[in-house]
Amino acid sequence: MKRTSLYTILFALAFIALTAFTYFKRHKENVAQTKTALKIVKTWTLPASLNEVSGIAWAADNLIACVQDEEGKIFLYDIVQHKVVQEIAFADAGDYEGISLVNDDAYVMRSDGLLYQIKNYRSADRQVHSFQTAFNADNNIESLHYDAKQHTFITIPKDDDKEETSKNIYRVKEGQNGKWITTPTFKIDMQASELKEFRGKKVAKTLSPSELAIDPKSEDILVLEGKNPKLLVLSAEGKIKQVYALDKSLYAQPEGLTFSPDGRMFIANEAGKKDGKANIVEVRLNR
Repeated sequence: MKRTSLYTILFALAFIALTAFTYFKRHKENVAQTKTALKIVKTWTLPASLNEVSGIAWAADNLIACVQDEEGKIFLYDIVQHKVVQEIAFADAGDYEGISLVNDDAYVMRSDGLLYQIKNYRSADRQVHSFQTAFNADNNIESLHYDAKQHTFITIPKDDDKEETSKNIYRVKEGQNGKWITTPTFKIDMQASELKEFRGKKVAKTLSPSELAIDPKSEDILVLEGKNPKLLVLSAEGKIKQVYALDKSLYAQPEGLTFSPDGRMFIANEAGKKDGKANIVEVRLNR
């Protein structure tokens, strides 16, 4: 082997090692910063029926409405009694990912973009309707949140086939004749400097959103990822303000996110491999 070739190989190996060292150093610093910025106030262990919890929404008083990605049921979990107090069936088995409540009605998003409306969802005579949005199974929808100020839902596809280098936040609202209108509102650039630490070979995989919600106090939009746990804080205009890497030992697989009206933040985690139990954690974000 020629000496120049050997030097080239050694230089390449040194560069790779330095890059890896820098990445893990930054990641460690980010996790440390997250532990300071995000503090878990309380934890609720969920029953086995919610091991696959995929979406949560604040219901009323001490109740959090939950869905999981296998059964067409809404589970009402009481955070004072530490138990499910009501199960509400609305559809057959399926991949249900997001839930949002509007007055007495519940809305549940299936991963293929089919939106369920459960009118008077806690009543015995509730009515269930379903509507196909502009999304399909390729988009792998996992999020749904009702923006009360704009009177629209917002969602962010896990896989946005319209852009490979960005993820769009869409507004979804009911139009005429039962049709639903979908409009791209904000664009998250996967090549933004704030996301540099999380980029791999495929730019599109920089962010795989599992949920989003609007903070009722700051009006920031928070986007959650479960695959490689992280939390993005966006301004009301959609600009990245902060990105937090979440520690997997604390957030095994964060899939659900909601706020109480007074601004308390809750994150739901699917059952981790370590203890096999799903949970809901109340998190205080110090900005």
